[in-house]
Amino acid sequence: MATETDISGELTARQEGMLPGQLELVWKEVINRRAHGSFVVAKQHLAPNGYLHAASIIALADSACGYGCMASLPDGATNFTTIELKANYLGSAKLGETVTCAATLKHGGRSTQVWDAEVVNAASGKTIALFRCTQMILYPR
Repeated sequence: MATETDISGELTARQEGMLPGQLELVWKEVINRRAHGSFVVAKQHLAPNGYLHAASIIALADSACGYGCMASLPDGATNFTTIELKANYLGSAKLGETVTCAATLKHGGRSTQVWDAEVVNAASGKTIALFRCTQMILYPR
């Protein structure tokens, strides 16, 4: 089922009205084994203290890995669910700056996939988070 076809447009349309849509996540590429997305830091991405909310970074990285997983499902699989995630925060971004994310498949098994993502402040070029997650692959019963 894995495809080299870029499904970023389809996923952008599907996220409307859901958390990734509310956070205005934009997808440049979603294909087998990788995904690239971004958002421009706006008020909805901030914590009440005025700094970029960690959950905004998690939403971007987990969505990139999840969308990449959707494009990388093994034959016969119908879906996935995240079973573990971890993030290390190394920096931040300010209002109006772009935050980018590149996710890559590190392990593509029949029952699990492991994804890594790097989140970068495009203005400074600095990595602001490193993210890893494990996806459980789902099959029809």
